[in-house]
Amino acid sequence: MSLAGETPRHGPQIDVQFDRADRCYEPGDDVLVRYDVGGLGIDTLRAVEHSVLWYTEGKGEEDLWVHFFERVAKPAVAGSFRVTLPQSPLSYEGVIVKIRWCARVRIFFHGGRDFVSEHVFDIGRVPPARMPQATKP
Repeated sequence: MSLAGETPRHGPQIDVQFDRADRCYEPGDDVLVRYDVGGLGIDTLRAVEHSVLWYTEGKGEEDLWVHFFERVAKPAVAGSFRVTLPQSPLSYEGVIVKIRWCARVRIFFHGGRDFVSEHVFDIGRVPPARMPQATKP
């Protein structure tokens, strides 16, 4: 049963909390990520993977780099992981390309299915790029 105005959820959900509400970190900071897995029904977990990575979006080829990866073979429905962030690349909201950092939690079921949840955060405080303004003659 769902409340009025709510869409009922079906299937797994992964709720993630960062140790900083604003999800803004500086290079070299530690980030602590806590997660809870819900909505499993009769499915049972076979493994959980935690990772921290960055990827690009925009024109051209998209890049992806994994900074941290851990696979938990005896998973629980709640867990956490701590990672020291690198010096670069910094998060960047450009006009042509964007660099995004995220924490990813991937769960694997005994039946062979998997489910991925990604949660974006920022490293550094680089202001967003702006389109150049056209000058009037």
